[in-house]
Amino acid sequence: MITAIVSIVVEPHRIPEVAQEIVDIAGIEQVYSVTGDVDLIAVVNVRAHEDLAGVIAGGLSRVEGVLDTTTNIAFKTYSKRDLDAAFDLGIDG
Repeated sequence: MITAIVSIVVEPHRIPEVAQEIVDIAGIEQVYSVTGDVDLIAVVNVRAHEDLAGVIAGGLSRVEGVLDTTTNIAFKTYSKRDLDAAFDLGIDG
């Protein structure tokens, strides 16, 4: 599974509508409204790198109101749940 985090700049008056349209795209797991330099952050999960183009360039970037995107591909996922489970099993990092 490939995970990408997409930072999205949106027309300010369209943030809620754009977020809803984006989360409805297959491959988009979550969309967060955030503070800072961008308006939304989307988490994308696809089976192969080639699938990212369809989700991001072919879907997300074409939503009316999306002005700019930056995509970061995750190499490894760390979560509190995973780390707690590893310690419970006695696995050393």
